[in-house]
Amino acid sequence: MQAFAIAASGVADATARFAASAERTARAPLDDLAGESVERIEAEIALKANVAVLKTADEMYGGLLDILA
Repeated sequence: MQAFAIAASGVADATARFAASAERTARAPLDDLAGESVERIEAEIALKANVAVLKTADEMYGGLLDILA
């Protein structure tokens, strides 16, 4: 079950990073547009990776329960 907690934490972190970057861009759109765009892309990739971990862990635990049943 540790995979779920780690991936959920990663999802929360990526979401927070994306939101913070979007807020900074909204406050000062021309300060560091390229850097903030990169930050949001990295946060999106991290989010997708953590969701993939959640899906894989769910499938693995489901398979384990099927074997034990």
